[in-house]
Amino acid sequence: MKRAIPVVVLSIAGLVPVWLYQPSAQSSTVQATTPAPSTSSSSSSSSGASGTNVVTTTTVDTEKGPVQLQVTFSGTKITAVKMLQQPNHPQTTAAVPKLIAETLEAQSADIDTVSGATITSDAYQESLQAAIDDNAKAASASPSASASASASEASSQTVDGSALSTEKGPVQVQVTFSGRKITAVKMLQQPNHPQTTAAVPVLVAETLEAQSADIDTVSGATITSEAYKESLQAAIDARG
Repeated sequence: MKRAIPVVVLSIAGLVPVWLYQPSAQSSTVQATTPAPSTSSSSSSSSGASGTNVVTTTTVDTEKGPVQLQVTFSGTKITAVKMLQQPNHPQTTAAVPKLIAETLEAQSADIDTVSGATITSDAYQESLQAAIDDNAKAASASPSASASASASEASSQTVDGSALSTEKGPVQVQVTFSGRKITAVKMLQQPNHPQTTAAVPVLVAETLEAQSADIDTVSGATITSEAYKESLQAAIDARG
C-alpha cells in the first residue's frame, strides 16, 4: 500500500464534495477590506493533436499569493486543470482539489467558492474564465481543430464501476473516458461519513492525475479508498 495522504486540513476546512450535486451559482465576493486581485497582461495557448488546446492563463496576484492555471480543452470541453501557481497556505492546498473537481463537473467557471479560501477561489474563477475565453477564440479561429475535437468528444464513453459494500457503506464510481483518457469521475454511491466526504475529492484529483487506479490511499478513509480504487479499476477494465 502506498503512503497515506492526510485529510485533516480538508476536514477542518469543512469542505463538501460538490460533484455529487449540480454546483450552484456563486455570489460571494471578496470583502471590501480585501484588495482586488490584479492580473498580469499576457496569456498563452498551444494546440495539440486531435483538437486539444492547452491554455496557460494570466497570473492573478492576490494578497495571499499568485494564482495561475493551465487548462486543457478538447474542443470546448475542459479535460484537465493544473495549478501552475497558488498561495502557499493550508486552506488553499485543501481547496484546490475541490475547485478542480467542480470545474470538471460544471464545465465552466460558474462554480462554488470554497469556504475558508475565498480569495483563492475568486482568483481561480477569474483565471479559469480567461482560459475559457481564450479557448473559444482559438476554436473559432481554427474550425478544423474544432471539428476534430467534436469527433473526439463523440467517442467519449461513460462506464459505471462495480458497486462495493463496505462496513462504512456502499461505494461506486462512474468514470467518463475520452478515448483511453479518464476525463471525469463521479461518485454514484459513497458512505455518509465526514472522512469520506473529505477524502473523495482527493481520490478524484489523484485519479485524473495518474490516469489509473494506482493511487494513494487517503489517511482516515482507508476502507473507502480501497473500495474506490476497486470500483475504479472495474470501470477501467470494462472500458471498450
